[in-house]
Amino acid sequence: MIDIFVLEFMNSISNPLFDNVMPFITKLGDKGLIWILLALIMLYYKQTRTYGIAIIMALLLTLVLGEGIIKNIVQRDRPFIKHSFDVIINHPISYSFPSGHTASSFTVLGIFLFGIKKYRVSCFILAFLIAFSRLYLGVHYFTDVLGGAALGLVDAYLVYRLYLRKKLQT
Repeated sequence: MIDIFVLEFMNSISNPLFDNVMPFITKLGDKGLIWILLALIMLYYKQTRTYGIAIIMALLLTLVLGEGIIKNIVQRDRPFIKHSFDVIINHPISYSFPSGHTASSFTVLGIFLFGIKKYRVSCFILAFLIAFSRLYLGVHYFTDVLGGAALGLVDAYLVYRLYLRKKLQT
């Protein structure tokens, strides 16, 4: 299965550099705080306020759907519970699917893809690194990360269609 293959691959590339860098990168995505901070900064400036509102709306939608509904329906255990992989960060206590860090990161990436073209590459790199860190640290399966990315992009698209597109046309 792809999940086990990716877990084993991540375990095989373990090294001191990544062991020090990946916990920092994953911390950037904790509780979506980096994205909330970005949204608050965007709210401050009139020319980016609409995007700040869109990010907050999309993050809230992702939080409700991902953490509030999907995780509690699927109830998938974390990889370190079922497999003997070393985890070098504190063990998360919530369920595994979908990855909340990845979902929030790809939610914001989606808003950038649909609206703010200028910074979309930087946003993609950060979202990808956060998703990769969750795999490297052994706290998510590959399909958790894929599910989180899909959820985030779908939520961003919904906010784009229902709010952002209309705001940008006026």
